[in-house]
Order: sequence, then structure tokens, then C-alpha cells
Amino acid sequence: MPRHSVLTTVFVLAFAFAAHAADDILIADSEGDTYGESEAAGTVGATRKLILSKKYLNFPVTTGATQRLISLIIGGEVVREFEIELAPAEPHFWLFLDISEFRGEKAALRIDKLPPTQRKAFNSIFQADTFPGEEHLYKETLRPQFHFSPRRGWNNDPNGMVYYDGEYHLFYQHNPYGWRWGNMTWGHAVSTDLVHWTELGDAIHPDRLGTIFSGSAVVDLHNTTGFQTGDEKVLVCIYTSAGGTNRMSEGQPFTQSLAYSTDRGRTLTKYEDNPVQGHINGGNRDPKVIWHEPTSQWVIVLYLDDQRMGFFTSKDLKSWQFQSELRCFHECPELFQLPVDGDQNNKKWVLYGGSGDYFIGEFNGRQYTPETSAIRYNYGDCFYASQTFNNVAQEDGRRIQIAWGQVSHPGMPFNQMMTFPVELTLRNTDDGVRMFAYPVKEIESIRENKHSWNDVILKPRTNLLSGIEGELFDIHAEFALGDAKEFGFLIRGIPVVYNVERRELRCKKQKAPLKPVDGTIRLRILVDRTSIEIFGNDGSIYMPVAAIPPREKKSIAVFTRGGNTKVNELGVYALKSIWHE
Repeated sequence: MPRHSVLTTVFVLAFAFAAHAADDILIADSEGDTYGESEAAGTVGATRKLILSKKYLNFPVTTGATQRLISLIIGGEVVREFEIELAPAEPHFWLFLDISEFRGEKAALRIDKLPPTQRKAFNSIFQADTFPGEEHLYKETLRPQFHFSPRRGWNNDPNGMVYYDGEYHLFYQHNPYGWRWGNMTWGHAVSTDLVHWTELGDAIHPDRLGTIFSGSAVVDLHNTTGFQTGDEKVLVCIYTSAGGTNRMSEGQPFTQSLAYSTDRGRTLTKYEDNPVQGHINGGNRDPKVIWHEPTSQWVIVLYLDDQRMGFFTSKDLKSWQFQSELRCFHECPELFQLPVDGDQNNKKWVLYGGSGDYFIGEFNGRQYTPETSAIRYNYGDCFYASQTFNNVAQEDGRRIQIAWGQVSHPGMPFNQMMTFPVELTLRNTDDGVRMFAYPVKEIESIRENKHSWNDVILKPRTNLLSGIEGELFDIHAEFALGDAKEFGFLIRGIPVVYNVERRELRCKKQKAPLKPVDGTIRLRILVDRTSIEIFGNDGSIYMPVAAIPPREKKSIAVFTRGGNTKVNELGVYALKSIWHE
């Protein structure tokens, strides 16, 4: 696996660090001498005794190495347990376990098996108030600069998206201990503007019910759960306990659980009587919860396997009543109501699954009735398992969506990202009512260096954007159809092309139908280091594409082929990094 050259020196120094502090003692496992020279030495575990005195335990990792089970034990109880690819030699990078909540405790760090090739790695695990590479955080070669990605490890689905008291909470599926999927934990970040994010650390950890799969979060405004103890409203997270996906939960099924916070999401407490919903069938998972005002109760949509969604109601989130079932989409359900063309007297309910394909219909609090067949929403290759924010302020009123941005980041100490937040609307079109997606207006806060043109005839082999270079862009354009066969942009070597005859928009292998509106095509394009997100005709087409341009290619171009194209308007903004403004 390639390594990030800027970090290599740091990693080597850290790996060579004499990791045993004065209070770190290696002891033999009860099965025998871990450090004997016999062949059996590689088949037994080992334990280190620690006094936890720092913020982090740092682990050397090589992606592709043999996974080992690590357990952190305090007072005889396993408080953290995970599988990790410990480095047999020089690590690719270092990952950390935040131990700050256990500061001052006596602990044991246990590994299930310790072959000779990984002894050095186990010995080199060390405590510190920093982690190796922290000084280069968010400066890594492939770090997205205005999309959220975690400091370390893998992320996938956004979870628990909820707004409360001036903050947008983004929980997410997180593997803190590896570059690949695994050890599913809820990470947590917050933002006041949907653009700049602060990572708060992992919020919900695997336990004996399973690892922590996807779910949602709500603000319990009416204290239906009884969890509220002071003036602060309670955030309640509803998630799947994925039984059988970690060692502690072997033999357990998939069930649904709660965790709650009385301090604005800074700490979460698991409900003592979890699970609140037992196993129904298969991999039932991904509860989406909303408050249904007309019936004054909670509604839960739960994936039941085999393309089926179950609808449940609850007065307190602790006891669920099954109401109905609908055969529709695969996993990760979402349910919300939107006005059509902004008309508050004409609202429709949207139901969708992991791919984003959706129904428009009616919902009475117990049963969903589709009025359309499934409508395609996502035309890209890096969109999945999206969710929208609950509890957005009434005076705002937007329905804001974030998805898992499926982009591999090779050679980095992190992997995957989130898509940029978009506002969803319902609008009448020639094809009926359709859902539109468009970047949230807050992106304007990181714009700089605008270049603009109006009413220009673009000819073949000319480029209005000559001399403009960079990595991060917000591009918007309106083209009037002329006699050209194609027109579009070349973004750092990657074409975004509209074919006039086929009425088709394409980027890399992705294609989408896009009909002109009054003889024009409108494009909005967001360009980051590892993605290009394209919005056609004000968001009637949404095409997020995984794209890693060559580092040396920084230029952009606008082009026409086979004839002239009129550019009614064209604006190009450079964007600032959200991490290093």
C-alpha cells in the first residue's frame, strides 16, 4: 500500500519510540510465556498493565496485516474491544484510542494472539496527549478540503443527523481502528454552519449486544422518554445493535437500542434496558425516527430485509408498536414531508432507501401510500445511505441531506468522506413532481476570487478559463443551445460533458438524462480533491462522482465541440479549505 510521504518520518520515529512508560508492564498470559521461543509462543495472548494518564493510546497499523483482537479492561470489565491490523514492520500510519474518560484508572491491554511478527507493534503501543501525524492533520495529500472526513480511520453512513441549539450534529459509521470497514462505532462531529466541522470523537461504542450500526437521532422536546433531568432537552440516538459482528456479541441477533445525551451531545449514555426492539427477522436495521405531529407520537421506519420497510409507532421510544409494512427499497430508510413548489398547503411525503431512489406519496402516521413508482435520484458513483437533519429550526425550514461519499483514499490514514450538504425541494416538472438537490447556501462563506462572464459566444478550441488554476472550485454556468454537438468543462483533466443530441450529461462513467429548459442547460459543479459533484438544471439531476485528478493538473477549461455555444453566464469561484482558513 502506498504511504503518505509527509507522514513517513513521523511514523518511523513513533514506531521506534520506547513505548513502555514506567507504568507499562508486560506480563505473561495465563496460558504460558508469551515470549518463549517455542512455536506455541505465537498462539497465545499477552497483556500489558497500564495506568491511564494521557489522552490517547496510539497503535501502529499496516493495512492488510493480520487482524488481532485488542481489549482494554478496567476493573475486570472490557470497556473497549476491537480488531486491528497491527503492523509487523514499519507501519503505514498510526491510529488512536481516546482514553481521556478513563484517566487515572488502572487498566490491562490484552491481545488475543501475539506472533513474533507483531510483538514489536504490541510493545510500541504508547500513551500520549497527541497522536503521530497530528501536526499534519487535514493537510494530507488526499484530504477533502470542504467535505467532512474523520481524522483517522474509515467512515461510511451518516447517522443521527439532528439540529439542536445552534449546532448540526453529524454522527457517522466509523472504524477508528482501521482503513477498512469494521468495528462499527458512532463517530460524532458538529457544525454551526454546515460547512466547518469539529470532530468530537466517538460517541457510541460496541458492546455485548453488537457493534453499532446505522440509525437516527431526535430531540425529545416533550421528554417522552423521561431522560431529561434539567433544563437541557435530551438528544436521543436510536441505532441498531448488530449482534454477532464482534466477539463480545457472538450468537446475538440484530436488535434496536437507545443512547441519550443531557449535555448537548457531548456525552451519551446507553439506555440500561437495551434493546428496546427485539429481533424481528434477518438483519433488521437502520431505524429512522421522526416526530409525527398530527398523531403526537414517534414514527420509526425500520429495514426488515428483503426490500421491506416496517413502520412502527411509539409514545416514548422504549416501546414500539408495529403498524404496517411496505416492499420498496434496500436498507437505510428516510421519511420526511416537503411542500411542492413551496406551497405549504400542498405537501407530500418522501420515502427512500440507501441508493436514494424515492417514492412520493402520503403518510398517515401508520402507513405509507406511494403515489409514484420508484424515481431515480442519484446519478453518481459516490452517494449512498443518505440522511436528512431532524429538528431543523422552523424559521429555517429546509430539508438538508448528507450522504456517505464513497471515495477511496489510498495511502491515507483515513478513508471515505461525506458528500457536501444539499437542500432538498419538491417541484413540478414535465415528468410530474420531482425531488431536486442543490448545495446549501452556506458554501458562499468559503468562496473567494470570483471570475465571471456574461453573454459570450464560445467557439471551438477557445477557453475562457485559461490561466485559472487550483484544486477547489464552485462553478456555475448557463449555456444556450447552439449548433454545437457537445459542450462542458475539463476539470483538472476530467471531462464534464453535455451531449446535445442525446440530451445527456456525463462525467467519467456516469451518465444522466438532462432535458434543456427554455433552450438552456444550467450546471453547478463543486470540485474538491477527491470528488466532483454536479447539479444539472438547478438540481433536477444530482451526480456526485468520485474523482482524484493527477496532482500536477490544476487547470480548468470550458469548451464547445462541433459548433458554437453561447454562454449566458459563467461564474468560477475558488474555494477556501474549511480546515485551514
